[in-house]
Amino acid sequence: MSNPHNLERSEIRPRRTQPSSRDDPFALLKLPRRFDLPDDNIERAYLKLAASLHPDRLTDPSEQAQAARLAARVNDARRELRDAESRANVLLRLLGGPTSEQNNTLPDGFLMETMEAREAMEAARDDPAKLAAWRTWVDQARTERLARIGELFAQTGDDALPGQAARDIRIHLNALRYVERMIQQLDPEYDHHAEPRRAARRR
Repeated sequence: MSNPHNLERSEIRPRRTQPSSRDDPFALLKLPRRFDLPDDNIERAYLKLAASLHPDRLTDPSEQAQAARLAARVNDARRELRDAESRANVLLRLLGGPTSEQNNTLPDGFLMETMEAREAMEAARDDPAKLAAWRTWVDQARTERLARIGELFAQTGDDALPGQAARDIRIHLNALRYVERMIQQLDPEYDHHAEPRRAARRR
């Protein structure tokens, strides 16, 4: 897959937003703002907080109602952070980077490459061997995009990303969305929120 290049350099760092824990799943689960968060860490943080909100621990109806609302947010936070694409989008937003609406750029040549690949996948739909090869190809493409996103997030300071890194992450995330659609084309039941199980099943 192509890499983005020829982007305008800038020393300006996007400003970090200051959201409440309602808008920050990292803060809600008391986890560091990192892209490379192990699933086990996310799950432990989720289970600890979810246990504290169990209705059996509360007797007051108003407290139970409040706990139920918070539990729903905790479930959403777990879902957002366990999915690598979602986690990257959340982290980029919190660090002041652009959304896909603000920057919908794709790597040079990527759109044409993707269109050609999807046509080839459609033509191979009755050939199990070719479809297996395409599944390997898109899985590798997804892995490579996520690895590059991780490398770029490693440049993160406590407050912001360098402007160029923020733009590059957005470009890779835009491309990743297309890769996810190709995976769904090959496997309509694919759910990237359940990616570890689904990937294991495909292998």
